[in-house]
Amino acid sequence: MPYQEVFVLFWEQVKESIQEGRFAKLTMAKTIGKPELKNIFLRPVYSDKGFKVLLKFRYRSRDTEDQEQELSLEEALEVIKPHIKNPFLSVLLFTTSKDVIFKVNKKGVGSITETFPSFQNVTQAKTDLE
Repeated sequence: MPYQEVFVLFWEQVKESIQEGRFAKLTMAKTIGKPELKNIFLRPVYSDKGFKVLLKFRYRSRDTEDQEQELSLEEALEVIKPHIKNPFLSVLLFTTSKDVIFKVNKKGVGSITETFPSFQNVTQAKTDLE
């Protein structure tokens, strides 16, 4: 199945984990080559105004400062989608009940696997953006 269709299913699990309060973190990893952008992370931020995520771009070079933005989940999706397959081949969803791994192979086929949870508790991101 094309990775775009599989990612839609994966993203449904992301939304479900947030609705159920199990979302711990989302990480985009495993790049093609060694691009300047090393990882993209999403961490939960709960507030009186509803659920947001802290989106963090981590760069390989220590000369480049990491960038952070507080966004809605829909806004974060629009930022991360263009990075799927180029350069990131995997997206890891960490929840308190399971870890869900979305991968894209060299032929552009997506897959989802589940493993035991890495996190037992949800830790809210600390943000200086307020």
